[in-house]
Amino acid sequence: MTTSIESHIEHSLLRPTATVKEIQQVCTEAIENNFYGVCVHGCHTLFARYLLRGTAVKLVTVIGFPLGTPSTETKVFEARNAIENGADELDMVMHLGALKYGDEAYVVHDISQVKKAIGNRPLKVIIESSVLDDDEIRKACRLVMESGADFVKTSTGFANGGARLEDVRLIREVVGSRLGIKASGGIGKRVTALEFLEAGATRIGTSSGPALMKEG
Repeated sequence: MTTSIESHIEHSLLRPTATVKEIQQVCTEAIENNFYGVCVHGCHTLFARYLLRGTAVKLVTVIGFPLGTPSTETKVFEARNAIENGADELDMVMHLGALKYGDEAYVVHDISQVKKAIGNRPLKVIIESSVLDDDEIRKACRLVMESGADFVKTSTGFANGGARLEDVRLIREVVGSRLGIKASGGIGKRVTALEFLEAGATRIGTSSGPALMKEG
């Protein structure tokens, strides 16, 4: 029996060199494969919204990407602009320096201000789990919950490592059923995507969505 994964896939194109033609292709592929969503940079949001009009495919835009170091005010502006341009969901990067330094109040404020700006729209927080130890992952998850965000996302795909099964299991252990989990970064095969879903992920961020479907 083939397991359906398309409803979990956020088909992503986050390369800085992405062209308008490539954005159009990604949106077309998402529609044709009934993917959950498309994930693009803010500069492509308005165009992607136009391409996805009249479909069930969600539009996801990244905030503070890929480093997480813009000021909170900048992230809030990005978030509001993305919503104005038609984004349904946002994936923001946690300020990892503040996390590692122990400034928990800053991390919570940073996330909660973005969440406040977008209301009931889902907010995923990227913790870049591959550069954190287990205690830091636990702390990051706790702060995401405290901030009022809706998902923990493993990775940007631009750090030294991407999603790891053990990290997803740990995140699920910490957040329980309170938050969703988006596994992203290096997921290029269907069997890998299924392993992440079995480990507790609820969304899969990948630039290889159509290839995963063909493997089925």
